[in-house]
Amino acid sequence: MSPEENKAVVRKAIEEVNNRDPAKGVETIIDGFTAPDYIDHTNQLRGPEGVKQFYAVFLKAFPDYHRTIEDIIAEGDKVWVHSITTMTHTGKFHGAAPTGKKITITGVNIYRMVNGKVVEGWNVTDQLDMLKQLGVIEYTEKGKKLFPEDGT
Repeated sequence: MSPEENKAVVRKAIEEVNNRDPAKGVETIIDGFTAPDYIDHTNQLRGPEGVKQFYAVFLKAFPDYHRTIEDIIAEGDKVWVHSITTMTHTGKFHGAAPTGKKITITGVNIYRMVNGKVVEGWNVTDQLDMLKQLGVIEYTEKGKKLFPEDGT
Protein backbone atom coordinates (compact mmCIF):
# COMPACT_ATOMS: atom_id res chain seq x y z
CA MET A 1 0.00 0.00 0.00
CA SER A 2 1.09 3.57 -0.58
CA PRO A 3 2.07 5.88 2.29
CA GLU A 4 -1.16 7.84 1.72
CA GLU A 5 -3.22 4.64 1.97
CA ASN A 6 -1.39 3.69 5.17
CA LYS A 7 -2.16 7.13 6.65
CA ALA A 8 -5.83 6.66 5.76
CA VAL A 9 -5.90 3.29 7.57
CA VAL A 10 -4.36 4.78 10.73
CA ARG A 11 -6.71 7.79 10.61
CA LYS A 12 -9.71 5.48 10.26
CA ALA A 13 -8.55 3.31 13.18
CA ILE A 14 -8.18 6.35 15.45
CA GLU A 15 -11.59 7.69 14.36
CA GLU A 16 -13.25 4.34 15.03
CA VAL A 17 -11.73 4.10 18.51
CA ASN A 18 -12.85 7.68 19.22
CA ASN A 19 -16.39 6.95 18.00
CA ARG A 20 -16.63 3.45 19.51
CA ASP A 21 -19.90 2.09 20.78
CA PRO A 22 -19.37 1.67 24.55
CA ALA A 23 -21.57 -1.43 24.51
CA LYS A 24 -19.34 -3.11 21.91
CA GLY A 25 -15.91 -1.94 23.09
CA VAL A 26 -12.97 -1.87 20.71
CA GLU A 27 -12.54 -5.58 19.97
CA THR A 28 -13.83 -5.51 16.38
CA ILE A 29 -11.92 -2.29 15.68
CA ILE A 30 -8.69 -3.90 16.86
CA ASP A 31 -9.34 -7.02 14.80
CA GLY A 32 -9.89 -4.87 11.73
CA PHE A 33 -6.61 -2.96 11.99
CA THR A 34 -4.15 -5.17 13.86
CA ALA A 35 -2.19 -8.00 12.23
CA PRO A 36 -2.22 -11.40 13.96
CA ASP A 37 1.55 -11.14 14.57
CA TYR A 38 1.43 -7.52 15.79
CA ILE A 39 4.13 -6.40 18.24
CA ASP A 40 3.86 -3.27 20.41
CA HIS A 41 7.49 -2.63 21.32
CA THR A 42 6.68 -0.02 23.95
CA ASN A 43 4.01 -1.81 25.96
CA GLN A 44 5.30 -5.32 25.16
CA LEU A 45 1.95 -6.39 23.66
CA ARG A 46 1.59 -9.27 21.21
CA GLY A 47 -1.18 -9.74 18.68
CA PRO A 48 -4.71 -8.37 18.72
CA GLU A 49 -5.47 -10.09 22.04
CA GLY A 50 -2.71 -8.14 23.81
CA VAL A 51 -4.05 -4.88 22.39
CA LYS A 52 -7.61 -5.78 23.43
CA GLN A 53 -6.49 -6.49 27.00
CA PHE A 54 -4.60 -3.17 27.11
CA TYR A 55 -7.63 -1.21 25.89
CA ALA A 56 -9.99 -3.08 28.23
CA VAL A 57 -8.01 -1.86 31.25
CA PHE A 58 -7.36 1.61 29.85
CA LEU A 59 -10.94 2.33 28.75
CA LYS A 60 -12.29 1.14 32.08
CA ALA A 61 -10.17 3.80 33.79
CA PHE A 62 -10.70 6.45 31.08
CA PRO A 63 -14.01 5.71 29.31
CA ASP A 64 -14.14 9.07 27.50
CA TYR A 65 -10.70 8.56 25.92
CA HIS A 66 -10.46 10.66 22.75
CA ARG A 67 -7.42 11.17 20.52
CA THR A 68 -6.97 14.13 18.18
CA ILE A 69 -4.42 13.86 15.40
CA GLU A 70 -2.22 16.96 15.31
CA ASP A 71 0.18 15.72 12.62
CA ILE A 72 0.40 12.57 10.55
CA ILE A 73 3.34 11.68 8.30
CA ALA A 74 3.96 8.55 6.25
CA GLU A 75 6.95 7.24 4.38
CA GLY A 76 7.42 3.76 3.03
CA ASP A 77 5.60 1.35 5.33
CA LYS A 78 5.63 3.61 8.42
CA VAL A 79 3.13 6.16 9.70
CA TRP A 80 4.00 8.71 12.41
CA VAL A 81 1.18 10.30 14.41
CA HIS A 82 1.53 13.21 16.81
CA SER A 83 -1.67 13.36 18.85
CA ILE A 84 -3.32 14.95 21.84
CA THR A 85 -5.45 12.68 24.02
CA THR A 86 -8.07 13.91 26.46
CA MET A 87 -9.73 11.68 29.02
CA THR A 88 -11.28 11.64 32.47
CA HIS A 89 -9.99 9.33 35.20
CA THR A 90 -13.18 7.63 36.42
CA GLY A 91 -11.89 4.10 37.06
CA LYS A 92 -8.99 2.47 38.86
CA PHE A 93 -5.73 2.75 36.91
CA HIS A 94 -2.56 0.85 37.91
CA GLY A 95 -3.67 0.88 41.53
CA ALA A 96 -4.65 4.58 41.56
CA ALA A 97 -8.22 5.21 42.69
CA PRO A 98 -10.37 7.31 40.32
CA THR A 99 -9.75 11.03 40.70
CA GLY A 100 -12.42 12.40 38.36
CA LYS A 101 -9.72 14.58 36.81
CA LYS A 102 -9.85 15.40 33.11
CA ILE A 103 -6.34 15.18 31.72
CA THR A 104 -4.59 15.88 28.45
CA ILE A 105 -1.52 14.03 27.23
CA THR A 106 0.67 14.37 24.18
CA GLY A 107 2.02 11.40 22.29
CA VAL A 108 3.87 10.27 19.21
CA ASN A 109 3.14 6.86 17.73
CA ILE A 110 4.92 5.04 14.93
CA TYR A 111 3.09 2.28 13.11
CA ARG A 112 4.61 -0.14 10.59
CA MET A 113 1.98 -1.25 8.11
CA VAL A 114 1.67 -4.34 5.91
CA ASN A 115 -1.34 -4.92 3.65
CA GLY A 116 -3.50 -2.38 5.50
CA LYS A 117 -2.79 -3.71 9.00
CA VAL A 118 -0.52 -2.53 11.78
CA VAL A 119 2.26 -5.09 12.33
CA GLU A 120 4.50 -3.10 14.68
CA GLY A 121 4.04 -0.11 16.93
CA TRP A 122 6.10 2.21 19.10
CA ASN A 123 4.84 5.12 21.19
CA VAL A 124 6.15 7.89 23.35
CA THR A 125 3.79 9.67 25.72
CA ASP A 126 4.52 12.06 28.53
CA GLN A 127 3.81 9.59 31.33
CA LEU A 128 5.32 11.89 33.95
CA ASP A 129 2.91 14.68 33.04
CA MET A 130 0.01 12.23 33.01
CA LEU A 131 0.81 11.02 36.52
CA LYS A 132 1.23 14.62 37.71
CA GLN A 133 -2.15 15.57 36.27
CA LEU A 134 -3.75 12.61 38.05
CA GLY A 135 -2.13 13.71 41.31
CA VAL A 136 -0.38 10.37 41.65
CA ILE A 137 3.02 12.03 41.90
CA GLU A 138 4.18 15.52 42.72
CA TYR A 139 7.43 17.40 42.65
CA THR A 140 9.74 17.37 45.62
CA GLU A 141 10.59 20.76 47.14
CA LYS A 142 13.69 20.84 44.93
CA GLY A 143 11.57 20.05 41.86
CA LYS A 144 9.12 22.85 42.69
CA LYS A 145 12.03 25.29 42.77
CA LEU A 146 13.44 23.98 39.49
CA PHE A 147 10.06 24.02 37.68
CA PRO A 148 8.02 26.85 39.24
CA GLU A 149 6.13 27.43 35.98
CA ASP A 150 4.30 24.14 36.51
CA GLY A 151 2.47 25.71 39.43
CA THR A 152 3.11 22.79 41.72
